[in-house]
Order: sequence, then C-alpha cells, then structure tokens
Amino acid sequence: MQKPDSLQRQLFCSQSFWGTSGSQGLPRRAPSSRIAQDKIEDELEMTMVCHRPEGLEQLEAQTNFTKRELQVLYRGFKNECPSGVVNEETFKQIYAQFFPHGDASMYAHYLFHAFDTTQTGSVKFEDFVTALSILLRGTVHEKLRWTFNLYDINKDGYINKEEMMDIVKAIYDMMGKYTYPVLREDTPRQHVDVFFQKMDKNKDGIVTLDEFLESCQEDDNIMRSLQLFQNVM
Repeated sequence: MQKPDSLQRQLFCSQSFWGTSGSQGLPRRAPSSRIAQDKIEDELEMTMVCHRPEGLEQLEAQTNFTKRELQVLYRGFKNECPSGVVNEETFKQIYAQFFPHGDASMYAHYLFHAFDTTQTGSVKFEDFVTALSILLRGTVHEKLRWTFNLYDINKDGYINKEEMMDIVKAIYDMMGKYTYPVLREDTPRQHVDVFFQKMDKNKDGIVTLDEFLESCQEDDNIMRSLQLFQNVM
C-alpha cells in the first residue's frame, strides 16, 4: 500500500497543510474516548459549514480509507476550507505554497477541474478524498484512468497533442527555473512528441483511453515519467 508521506505534495496531503501525523501521514489508533469526543465535535462543527459531506460510513465504503483516517482528513480540509468547499482561486493560492520558485497557477487550474468531477466550480470534501484514495491507494489501472482524465482537458474522451502539451508545460512552469539540470526551452515539446508518438498507436492524432492504458503499462519509461508527474499532484 502506498504511504501518504511518499507523495507529500500530492493533493496537499502534507503534515503542515492537513495537520496529519504518524509515520504514514495518517493517524495511529486513538483511545475510544478521544474518538467519541472527536465525533461529537465534528458533528457540531459540520452544522456550521455551507456544505455538509456525506456520512463517514458511506465515504469509508467508497474509498480506501478507514473512518478514523477520514475524520482526520476532514479536519484538515475544514481547517483550510471552513465553508466545506474550495473554489478554484483558493485552490490555486494553496497549491502555490508548495512551489514558490515556479508558477503553479495553470497546473492548479487543470488539477482543480480534474477534482471537480461534476463541474460545479467547487471541490467538496467527497471530491477530495475520492481522488486522494485513488492516487494514494488505488490500483495502477485506477491511477492511470485518473491521470487520463487530467490530461483530457476538454473531457471529450480523448487526449490530443495540444492537451498533452498544455499539461506538460504547466508542470514545467510549476517546477520553475531552478530545476537541475537546467531545462531547454523546447524540452516540454520534445517530451510530448516522444510520448504522443508512442501512445497514438493508430496515428489518428488522438490518444484514446485504451491506447493510453496500453502504452503506459507496456513502456517502463512512460510509467516512470508519469510517476514523477504524479508526485506533484
């Protein structure tokens, strides 16, 4: 099982941001009295927010987190987003904290819309933990499907070269000018050209989900590159 602390920047899941603890970034077992007190406090505080998340039992069934882990994640989410939802502007401001030497705004824009699966303009706690569950504890197939959805910017079910270029360039912009070794101006384009040539198997100018899954799983270089990109989610 992948440990949350191996992807500290991923989805803001760091100790400083979410207030989590323990060797895996999620809590150790707490005394039953403390758990009961936390539950009471959560229920009282949840009545004060604009959006009340689904019951913990339902989220536990839908994700790979325990009820206790969900309680801790909810507390961290609520601390940063007291209304119970986060809009894109706030999302960008929070994400920028992790990449002070680069411009994370465009990547945060694309990531926000991958989280906002219902396209409402806001991300709820349910959206957050669903994505977190996939990226931290999902199967390879689940992670790749989620990544495909991120790259499919216009949500038409395909990835074209322009979409892939937009995402890759946003990642390089986010990492900033202080990367080592120093990147050439045309590095993102070269990266995309190599990826797209391998993925677009029938050379029709688009990459389908099946092509994406097949290419990623049969090419170790692509999988390693995607893993590096996932580390900045």
